[in-house]
Amino acid sequence: MKVVILAGGLGTRISEESHLKPKPMIEIGDKPILWHIMKEYSHFGFNEFVICLGYKQHMVKEFFADYYLYASDITYDLSNNSVEVHNNHSEPWKVTLVDTGLKTMTGGRIKRIKNYVGNETFMLTYGDGVSDVDIKALYDFHKSHGKIGTITAISVDQRFGVLDIGKKGEIHAFAEKEERDSSVVNGGYMVFEPAVFDYIEGDSTVFEKGPLSELAKSGELMAYHHTGFWQCMDTQREKQKLEELWMSGSAPWKVWE
Repeated sequence: MKVVILAGGLGTRISEESHLKPKPMIEIGDKPILWHIMKEYSHFGFNEFVICLGYKQHMVKEFFADYYLYASDITYDLSNNSVEVHNNHSEPWKVTLVDTGLKTMTGGRIKRIKNYVGNETFMLTYGDGVSDVDIKALYDFHKSHGKIGTITAISVDQRFGVLDIGKKGEIHAFAEKEERDSSVVNGGYMVFEPAVFDYIEGDSTVFEKGPLSELAKSGELMAYHHTGFWQCMDTQREKQKLEELWMSGSAPWKVWE
């Protein structure tokens, strides 16, 4: 099963670093947050990724093209122009990097990778947040209810899309960023059937508005409740929080060790 990661936005709210690099390439420790997210999915056996690129996409492509430079010891023999890689700590990943446009909205980016996903269930998440969600349990929950989509629901101070959830987990409504003190919101870590592409019109479609709202209205969107750790990286303060957790050796999202 493929994991689609939205990694093409401008990241304007963390502009201290995003003017130099795309937000998913901002580092926690010595690795981009994108790498941390992929390690989470890989821990649960999901190793095939489709990454939706846009802003400064070349930096993401260069990271994977030169991955062994970041993860291994290397000997360069300049006399014969050869390279020997030592202790190659490669990942079991297959990564497809897709140019989904500089100004394309989230729904449009998803629509553009339809051919790479094919006619199969796929995971979807954002390239700027980490969590200790049990991704295998999320997938099992999705397959158990037979609906088109599943969203991981978390309780945080309201800044994201608000979910109106029924007793069985069915989502009745999806409201984008209303002002409330605390709400159950969309934390990403989603699963969808290919029928979701029918709800997306084109590049200007904001996935969190039209498509998710329509899925909720038609009874095709379910919530997987997660009560553990979740943190996005929208601001420099949030980046510093994640950095401190990682450097302390107690990062909750480091489920792979």
